Amino acid sequence: MSKAKSKTKKIDGSAISPLMRTLATYMADAARKPLPKAVTEKTKHHLLDTIAAMVSGSRLLPGRKAIRYVRTLGGKPEALVIGSKILVNAEQAALANGMLAHADETDDSHAPSLSHPGCAVVPAALAMAEREKANGTQLLRAVALGYDIGSRINLSLHPYDFRSVGHSTHSIGPGFGAAAAASMLAGLDYNGMRHALSYTAQQCSGISCWMRDEEHIEKAFDFGGMPARNGVASAAMVSSGFSAVEDVFSGERNFYIAFDETQRIGRAPQPQTLIKGLGKTYEIMNTNIKRWSVGSPIQAPLDALLDLIRQHKLKADMVDKVTVRVAHQGANTTDNRNMPDICMQHLCAIMLIDGIVTFKSSHDEKRMKNKQVLALRRRITLLGDDALTRAMPSRQGIVEVHLKDGRKLRNHVKAVRGTADNPMTRAEVDEKCYHLMAPILGPARARKLCDAVWKIEIISNVSKLRTLLKA
Repeated sequence: MSKAKSKTKKIDGSAISPLMRTLATYMADAARKPLPKAVTEKTKHHLLDTIAAMVSGSRLLPGRKAIRYVRTLGGKPEALVIGSKILVNAEQAALANGMLAHADETDDSHAPSLSHPGCAVVPAALAMAEREKANGTQLLRAVALGYDIGSRINLSLHPYDFRSVGHSTHSIGPGFGAAAAASMLAGLDYNGMRHALSYTAQQCSGISCWMRDEEHIEKAFDFGGMPARNGVASAAMVSSGFSAVEDVFSGERNFYIAFDETQRIGRAPQPQTLIKGLGKTYEIMNTNIKRWSVGSPIQAPLDALLDLIRQHKLKADMVDKVTVRVAHQGANTTDNRNMPDICMQHLCAIMLIDGIVTFKSSHDEKRMKNKQVLALRRRITLLGDDALTRAMPSRQGIVEVHLKDGRKLRNHVKAVRGTADNPMTRAEVDEKCYHLMAPILGPARARKLCDAVWKIEIISNVSKLRTLLKA
């Protein structure tokens, strides 16, 4: 992987802020800096988790639509569309694979920044790694960098307030994360990194009406496909010689002026957050992996119910009624939705009836009309809770189960399994990912793919994974 030098005219250094100098220098140097051992391990967790989401997503409706679309585009065969035999250019591969990664609710999430980094960063990194014939170590460093930059962009904008006024944090931060990862793998230097950030800022888009998407197709594009594609495009354009604004984060009409929502949310953006703790705090360590292949706000209630089921040998016919409390935003997102994997009441009913929630049961649309499920679902109440809205860590949940014999059981899950405060082990991540991929790839190939990711450093060319990722 060669270092791409930006073909630009000599510039006045005073036009570049100290913040941009620090950020672009860090990004340009990331390819040469080894990650701490714990960060390397956690990055592997998220790489495998996102690959599993892409493989399983290739057979879901958003994934099938994405594959069908990019098949019509043609272009230079630079990268694989996972779950198919199609090779397209890196931008289109990132688009399709990003949609595959968020075709479902199984991909990771970074709660503080209100984003799903993996479904944008990993597809962008894989596509550019294939194009540039990068090795496994470079891929890991690029992914970790993408999580750092994308999360910090959102944090600098006060993500909860930013979303409350209509912006989509799930599109904006991950776009920068994808660009950072792709730019590192493209070998961009200091100037190139600054220019790639500028092209990414120009492509910033996303409004939170994605919540109204009934088929998850636009949502998959908004969360994964669009930011992954845009990030790769930024890196590719600069790599080919495009010049750009020297510092998009400062000066006249800059990014933070354009997205300053002070009048509406009362807090100005904090650009310094972009470089706070860089190289010391790795945001991938603060990113959650889902134990359950369902919407993030449903994770804690399912953990809570499973604990109660195992502790008290609960059966569905013992239950009179259930009250579930989560943060207001989570309640709003999951309240009586029409898709099974993001419907709180439906999934809590499934957990009580089956004693577990599987990928298959969480996606079984027919069971949403099942009489037993509907009868129990009507006795489940979901409430937004003021205290849980303010609570940290976020995504907490309280479940209260009233039994027919008069007993009342309560469980408050503060640290969801798979979160930074209660992380899954390598074995747990491996088990989740293997079971997601085996039905599509077959047991033998799914096992080989898991093993290959755990040993990704020994892979000299990421394109060698294609034989394991094809349809």
